[in-house]
Amino acid sequence: MRVAVSREPHARDLPLPSYATPGASGMDLYAAVPVSLTLDPGRRALIPTGIRIAVPDGCEAQVRPRSGLAARLGLGLVNAPGTIDSDYTGEITVIVINWGDSPITLRRGDRIAQLVFAPVVRAEWEDLGDGPLPGTARGAGGFGHTGGHSGLRPPEEDRP
Repeated sequence: MRVAVSREPHARDLPLPSYATPGASGMDLYAAVPVSLTLDPGRRALIPTGIRIAVPDGCEAQVRPRSGLAARLGLGLVNAPGTIDSDYTGEITVIVINWGDSPITLRRGDRIAQLVFAPVVRAEWEDLGDGPLPGTARGAGGFGHTGGHSGLRPPEEDRP
């Protein structure tokens, strides 16, 4: 799939998004901040990437966190995944948040997120009024209904 990309003036010196490895599903997005930006714990910021793209019809682009940044620094995305619709052509920006306990400094050109392209399936509602939905093996069973034990326990169960 070919995707048209345009660079903003403040990002002409930055690389275009790219796949880091042959098997990667996400392209790295780069921070187009002027020099650097420091995020204190619990703070969020809107980070420009300096690019605009033309997402092909029938597709979306998803902005996702980078797992290494989340594990090492506690850097996450507030709305993950962020969706870029095929009719949006503005600059891609990334809403980052510092979930960690120390300040994080983002520098110009840092890889801050990933961009993944995916097909979109559009649904049409079939209004059943207050009638029943088609039956399934699970039915209306909710949280924890499918069984299994993750091994996680509430803290009070760890007490002697």
